[in-house]
Amino acid sequence: MLDQHSVITPLTMTEYEDLVWDGPLTYEQIEILSSDAHIDVKRSAEDGAAYKLKPSSYVGAVHFRGLSVIVRPKIPIDRVMFMISYAMDPKNWRRYLTSLEPSDGLLEAIALAFAFRTRQAIERGLLQGYRRTEDALYTVRGRIRLEDHIRRRFDIPLPIEVSFDEYTEDIEKNRLLKTAIYRLGHTLIRSVSVRDKVRRLWPSFANVALGTYVQGVLPPVSYTRLDQHYRPAVELARLIIENSILELYQGKVSGAAFFLDMNKVFELFLYVALKEALQLSSNQWRHEKRLTLDEDGAIYMKPDMSRWQDGMCTFVGDAKYKKLRPAGFEYADIYQMFAYCTATNLGSGLLVYAAGEHDGPNNYKIKHAKKTIEVASLNLSGSPEDILRDVSCIAGLVESHTLRSGGR
Repeated sequence: MLDQHSVITPLTMTEYEDLVWDGPLTYEQIEILSSDAHIDVKRSAEDGAAYKLKPSSYVGAVHFRGLSVIVRPKIPIDRVMFMISYAMDPKNWRRYLTSLEPSDGLLEAIALAFAFRTRQAIERGLLQGYRRTEDALYTVRGRIRLEDHIRRRFDIPLPIEVSFDEYTEDIEKNRLLKTAIYRLGHTLIRSVSVRDKVRRLWPSFANVALGTYVQGVLPPVSYTRLDQHYRPAVELARLIIENSILELYQGKVSGAAFFLDMNKVFELFLYVALKEALQLSSNQWRHEKRLTLDEDGAIYMKPDMSRWQDGMCTFVGDAKYKKLRPAGFEYADIYQMFAYCTATNLGSGLLVYAAGEHDGPNNYKIKHAKKTIEVASLNLSGSPEDILRDVSCIAGLVESHTLRSGGR
């Protein structure tokens, strides 16, 4: 576990807001800020000894060899947790939420929800299941793997190569939970009570192996009626593992980072919420379905949302948590949506921004192309019920685009 007493007072920032830092930064620390925290680090033009730090859409915390940084989202933490929870489980999203203190950051909020749901899931004992095991034993158990035995043992009778099903706590769902506990134990959780809640979970998983998961490559998990009570904890565990990084030095954890990309949080929430509002299947409402722009298929793209009927695209849309403003390309989002409309041969497309990110007209009619790009905004500052009502209005826009394209 990370020694929280050795952590210096963290440098706290808000996504996309500049901060001038007059403290020293080593080359290694600058690399960590750039790669793990996605923070742009430059020398200040006003003070050559200071640094200008600018976070991107990644929010969370990093602690590495004397450097501690927290990046807070620009919207309230409870709204972020709502979007995360709804995207995980739109039917039961309230099960993922917990009461937050005003000082809680995103990491504390996720850790608290995970600790509470994990304790709730295992209160009657850890889930058990059958796991296929292959081993070399001195007694026969299960099925003898004859080919393996001959290849590895030749004429030596013992040990015998066998395979068998073992009823055990050491199953994938429990490994995911234990790995999340381990990773949270090395992150910069400032709240003493939250740290303690996470730490107290560890002994319950003594008979479970620590998972060796590669970031971004987690095993698929399915649930039955018998293990639905595990779902909130396991889904939060997957979120923690997918978005955390442990820094190793001489075989030990020397630091850790946990960061969520708010672009992805907003994009996935809007996709799931519109899918629910429109009552469409995963085949009808697609996320990041690959499209090609040119005849040879060399130029491909993946819009956030598209609607399909009988193999034909009847709607295309994109979610924008933050308006793209690359130098020289003020209307990069419009160009991107125009390309989507061209690739799908649709007369219109829909851009949905988080409120406050769009300051132009609601419609852009493209000259010589007979295509219209419509722009809508989703206000994330209201209650969850308010946000979902706004999503229903956007679903009405999707229906209008679909009808104009000839779909149903």
